[in-house]
Amino acid sequence: MSDSKKKVAVITGATGGIGFEVAKRLGKDGYTVILNGIEDEKGADRIEELKKDGISAEYYGFDVTNEEAVSANIKKIGEKYGKIDVLVNNAGGLGGRSRFEDMTTEFYRSVMALNLDSAFFASRASIPFLKLGKNPSIINYTSNAGWNAGGPGAGIYGTSKAAVNTLTRALAKDLAEYGIRVNAVSPGTIDTPFHAQIKSTKPEVFASWKNNILLGRLGQPEEVASVISFLVSDDAAFITAETIQIGGGQALGI
Repeated sequence: MSDSKKKVAVITGATGGIGFEVAKRLGKDGYTVILNGIEDEKGADRIEELKKDGISAEYYGFDVTNEEAVSANIKKIGEKYGKIDVLVNNAGGLGGRSRFEDMTTEFYRSVMALNLDSAFFASRASIPFLKLGKNPSIINYTSNAGWNAGGPGAGIYGTSKAAVNTLTRALAKDLAEYGIRVNAVSPGTIDTPFHAQIKSTKPEVFASWKNNILLGRLGQPEEVASVISFLVSDDAAFITAETIQIGGGQALGI
């Protein structure tokens, strides 16, 4: 299959953790994968790793909270390939912790930008090119915090993810007439390098996390990637405006 006929998937925040596993899985599914990140050296290494596996891949370094950078780079990608088939808004994160009484406006805006603005900017910029794709779709990331408002100091993170829940459904309504599907995934506690520090410094705390998960273990990045692989596939062509929990029952709060 020539590159011009391959489906094209753009994955933000894809140089590590879940994002890279998603890129790897979609690449193995036959997509040309476009990885985004802000660590250019790491991005280059990831592309070499994918190419060794026979995956067609490119890296674009830009900050997903920068509106102009997102618009310019998505346009470059869309014009180069003539379409975008899949956008995975993987970039996001806790951004730190702060109680509301002590929260600065700068912190508030930074967390909202990382989780909500980034998904909005990338989705908006991709829409003209998704319209040219085959079975096009957008995947957003939410969290249990979007329903339970997050733990101590993570209230604004929960707020941002609640907004992503609504953004997902609103985009699905807005884009249905073009055949663009929009869904979200809600990963539970996934064993990624994100947890490396607590895993090494407080292994007993890390080990205890599985006690709050119905299936008694942490998830793996590949398990999130496999769900996304399904959601963007033809097998999921009648699924839109949904959020899939990938947490081994963690959302039940045992």
